[in-house]
Amino acid sequence: MSQISFADAEQAGKRKKTRREVFLAEMELVVPWKALLKVIEPHYPVAGRGRRPYPLQAMLRVHLTQNWFALSDPAMEEALYEIASLRTFAGLGLETMPDETTILNFRHLLEANDPAEDIFKQVNAHLTRKGLLLKRGSIVDATIIAAPSSTKNSTGERDPEMHQTKKGNQWHFGMKAHIAVDAESGLVHTVTATAANEADVEQVTDLLHGKEEQVWADLGYRGAQARVTRDVQWHIAGRPGDMAKMPEGRVRPHAA
Repeated sequence: MSQISFADAEQAGKRKKTRREVFLAEMELVVPWKALLKVIEPHYPVAGRGRRPYPLQAMLRVHLTQNWFALSDPAMEEALYEIASLRTFAGLGLETMPDETTILNFRHLLEANDPAEDIFKQVNAHLTRKGLLLKRGSIVDATIIAAPSSTKNSTGERDPEMHQTKKGNQWHFGMKAHIAVDAESGLVHTVTATAANEADVEQVTDLLHGKEEQVWADLGYRGAQARVTRDVQWHIAGRPGDMAKMPEGRVRPHAA
C-alpha cells in the first residue's frame, strides 16, 4: 500500500469522520483481505508477462468500493480523484490513479477467471456474520451504463450484447446494471447486468436474496408482487396521476 499524501493526511485530521469514512474503516477491519488476495493472485499479471502498474490489493480495494457504492467505471475513477477517503482506503495517491479502463480491465480479469462472484459472496457472507449486512429489507433499482454506439471500429458493428432504450425523452445505447442494496446498511448485496432494453421488473427475482421482509422500489417494478411468491411487504412508488388523486396528507401504500 502506498503512503497517503500530506494534503490527504491534513484533510483527514482536521474534521470529524463522515459516514463513508466510518464505513470504510469498518470494512478495513472485517474484510478477509488475505483470503481474497490469495484467490485472485494466481490470475493477476506478474512482471515479465505484461504491465502491472498497480498493486493487486489496491485494485481489489477499488473493485470492492465500486461495488459497495454502486459506481460505474468512469464514476469510480472520478470518485478516486474527488474523495480523499476512497484514495486512502485503496492506498493510492493522486499521482498514481487507475483510470476507468484499468478499473474495467480488472473487473474483466475477475470475470474471465470466475472469482468475481465468489469474492462478492465471500465478502457479503463475512459482513453478515459480523452483523453489518442485516438482510431484513432490500432497495432495488437499475441504472443505464452507456456503451459506444459508433460502428467506426475494427468490426464495423455495434456491440451485439448492448441495445437501445428510451428513458423519458432521451434514447440511450448500452447495458443496464440492476442493483439491490441492504436497506439498513446501504451495502450492495446483488448486482446483475443486462442489455439496456431489459425491463427493470424482469430482474427482481434475481436481485432478492430471499430473506427480505420488505422491498422498496420505483415505478419500474410495478407488478413485482406477482413474480415473487413468498411473503414480502412491497413499497413501490405510485404513478404521479394516482398520487394527485389521493386526499391531501394521506399515503396509499403498495403492499402485497
